[in-house]
Amino acid sequence: MKAIQKSVCALLVIMLLSLCCACGQKTDPSSNLAATEAPQEPEAPQETEAPQETEAPQPGEYVITDPNLLGSVPAPDNARVFYEIFVGSFSDSNYNGIGDLRGIINRFDYLNDGDPDSGKSLGIEGIWLTPIFSSPSYHKYDVADYYKIDPQFGTQEDLDELIALCHARDVKLILDLPINHTARSNEWFGNFTSAHRNDDPTDPFYDFYCYYKQGEQAPAGRTFSALSGTDIYYECNFDGGMPELNFENPAVREECLKIARYYLDRGVDGFRFDAAKYVYFGDHDASVAYWQEYLDTLRAEYPEMYTVAEVWDGDGITDRYYPATNCFNFTTSQSGGLFAVAAKAGNVGKLTQYIEKYLAAVAGTNSDAMFVPFIANHDTDRAAGFLSVDNGDMQMAANLYILGPGSPFIYYGEELGMRGSRGGANTDANRRLAMVWGDGDTVKNPVGSTYPSQIENGAEQQKTDADSLYTYYKKLIMIRKANPAIARGAYKSVSVKGSNAGGFISTYEGKTVLVLHNTSKTAQTIDVSLFGDFTELRAFIGLGTAELSGTTLTLGGQTSAVLG
Repeated sequence: MKAIQKSVCALLVIMLLSLCCACGQKTDPSSNLAATEAPQEPEAPQETEAPQETEAPQPGEYVITDPNLLGSVPAPDNARVFYEIFVGSFSDSNYNGIGDLRGIINRFDYLNDGDPDSGKSLGIEGIWLTPIFSSPSYHKYDVADYYKIDPQFGTQEDLDELIALCHARDVKLILDLPINHTARSNEWFGNFTSAHRNDDPTDPFYDFYCYYKQGEQAPAGRTFSALSGTDIYYECNFDGGMPELNFENPAVREECLKIARYYLDRGVDGFRFDAAKYVYFGDHDASVAYWQEYLDTLRAEYPEMYTVAEVWDGDGITDRYYPATNCFNFTTSQSGGLFAVAAKAGNVGKLTQYIEKYLAAVAGTNSDAMFVPFIANHDTDRAAGFLSVDNGDMQMAANLYILGPGSPFIYYGEELGMRGSRGGANTDANRRLAMVWGDGDTVKNPVGSTYPSQIENGAEQQKTDADSLYTYYKKLIMIRKANPAIARGAYKSVSVKGSNAGGFISTYEGKTVLVLHNTSKTAQTIDVSLFGDFTELRAFIGLGTAELSGTTLTLGGQTSAVLG
């Protein structure tokens, strides 16, 4: 019986390998199946003998050492690969041109088909939905009613179905919760307006939003707008249609708790908090104290809740919020970020040294502290605009952040090489263009977009192309899942003397992996004995090849390798 099971597993591996590639050359799945075992997740891996020498691998080959490495065991924690979906631009189920929850449900097999051994889905382990609440805008960051799903996106029943589907496939679902401000059309703001027009300070909504009165000195550095029919100016730092809530008011704090409880009780796994540093504009101490109180209260009731905050700032500010919640890392993101710099033949050691110091800085702040990297999201220009897919920079950047610690976030369509930037029109709509499915999906670009062109080959075409960027991303996620120490272990940076190559050592549950990246265009020869006892080439991915002979690793240009 065991022999039969191993044969079936091996067949699954071969089927998956036929889909794996790097740009430039297809894979021969039968040429490099090593005979030793790799760790399973989440159990501690078993000791194995060093692999037998094999024929030199071909470019883009995916080295597999155990048919059980394909992620069958659910991720034990939040160190997952997340996928951000800008809901209105993802997939349209009712032919009105607007993406919706039903569209996500219909496309779920693309993200995660529930069978980690099938090789037919991207292998996403978590999803972040941009705001889905009732709102007058296309982006929904100005909420009119937190307890109602925007009719353009569907119904509460659709959300419940999506939650159930996520849980059935071990995918965590987090909602974008913008509570710094609301829409003017929010009932709370209507009550606030009425209270001031009636000059009734006893009204419970009188102090629900931030404001100052005529004749008073306006707080410095903030933006205010006159409220007609009153003698006040309400705070609106982002836009006149986004009045700011007053977090000095206990009723506001309690209402924000109620919103979170409502969705956590429905089964949502957590939240991404928009504009987290602005709840007390310009006062980080007060903002941090608010989030600490808010999240401590929620975690007492929902200890498994996952949270991440948008604190768009340098590390010196972002780190201050870590006692309350994990935060996205902006230092490594975007065109000038450390991932993009390293990917373009930059020094990998400088990147991994930064990550090691960052992890050390946040480790003592809370027990759940982790690195949350990305290269682009809905507020930035798309990565394929500043990282070329054709010359391998995009693939290298993906290697650097997905084959790394914590919870990496992929922006929808990034895996296809979708493009989009503000450009001369200076509009964020150009960063949130319709997902390119290539199969007749009727989702359209958001209102106000002006971006001139998009990629030709969509998801439907790239899924069946062994050399596509989609297949490359899928393969990256498979390698990460196969080696739990990459994401979860104790991290130590390593550099290669006289070279821009570098990486890190990571130890998890008593087992250690070495991850090395060569971002240059030429092959590098590396003596891995300098970093420890690494005798097995467990996986590699990139535009070149990798070969381990004794303790000498020959790592091709723009290629990454995982050794055990």
